[in-house]
Amino acid sequence: MMKAQPTPPSPASPPHVPVMLAEVLAALKPQAGDTYVDGTFGAGGYTSAILNAADCMVIAIDRDPDAIAAGASTVSHSKGRLKLVEGRFSDLAKIAREETQEKIMGVVLDIGVSSMQLDQAARGFSFMREGPLDMRMAQSGESAADVVNRYEADALANIIFQLGEEPRSRNIAKAIVKARAEAPIATTLDLVRAVEKATGPQRAKERTHPATRTFQALRIYVNSELEELAEALSGAEEILGEGGRLVVVTFHSLEDRIVKRFFASRSGSLPTASRHFPELAKGPQPSFTLAQKSHIAASDEESERNPRARSAKLRVGIRTAAPAFKRDLKDLNFPTPGRSKTQ
Repeated sequence: MMKAQPTPPSPASPPHVPVMLAEVLAALKPQAGDTYVDGTFGAGGYTSAILNAADCMVIAIDRDPDAIAAGASTVSHSKGRLKLVEGRFSDLAKIAREETQEKIMGVVLDIGVSSMQLDQAARGFSFMREGPLDMRMAQSGESAADVVNRYEADALANIIFQLGEEPRSRNIAKAIVKARAEAPIATTLDLVRAVEKATGPQRAKERTHPATRTFQALRIYVNSELEELAEALSGAEEILGEGGRLVVVTFHSLEDRIVKRFFASRSGSLPTASRHFPELAKGPQPSFTLAQKSHIAASDEESERNPRARSAKLRVGIRTAAPAFKRDLKDLNFPTPGRSKTQ
């Protein structure tokens, strides 16, 4: 018997366009002679714009071997002003120190999966295309298929709820366990079918497909994206020179909460004391000042032209002369679902 096809999701996004490019450049303020780090090279949009904006150096990082290979032409056209490194942006401090002795005056991070990865069915990031259920940015380690086929229902539900903010997580997890008992969940559409058993197909008035949050949760989990982001923020704090700028673009609330809390704690705007314990106020000196209190959103015109920009939030911090805070990921208070694997 042929398997029923899942409900077709909404049309795919247009080709990759760097989100909020003008706003990112305005926040970063590239200057001739300075060195910058692009921690999430992707298709190279931000890096190319930085190099075009000033006679500066860029150290660009990406954990995806495909992005590194595709970026070779950008390197060759940079006339020695771009160093492209395969690695995790959580290691950006270590990578920057290995690549240059110069002071780093700016770090830019575009958090999340790139359009280039979503557009490749073989990478398994998108429920819009049939492909192996993979989702690994570095193309190594545990895949999304490993998670959905091996983890207990409770562990799956916790991942989907905490990292996808999906209120139907328990029912979806049960549907996944039931589906894999009949046959392994090997492809993106196999997973969509399992999710739709719990949620029903996409309704005409729904803007997002019911599998969206489940795919988001698995991608974040497989790639340890929240931990990576937290480490990258601390790494940027360590390497930025006084006056250097940290520019971060996020696309969903979990990421933005981490960035917002990081800047709040490092700028002294996070409450640390009460009238009962005033001594708690005697913490480290602020390592950042905020370029502005709130986030910057994409313009209406860009949001209309590029749907990916609608959820984007840009936050900017300016490094002070104070020492970096001690790294402590617990301070950023983000979810870390457990990794129980057996059924």
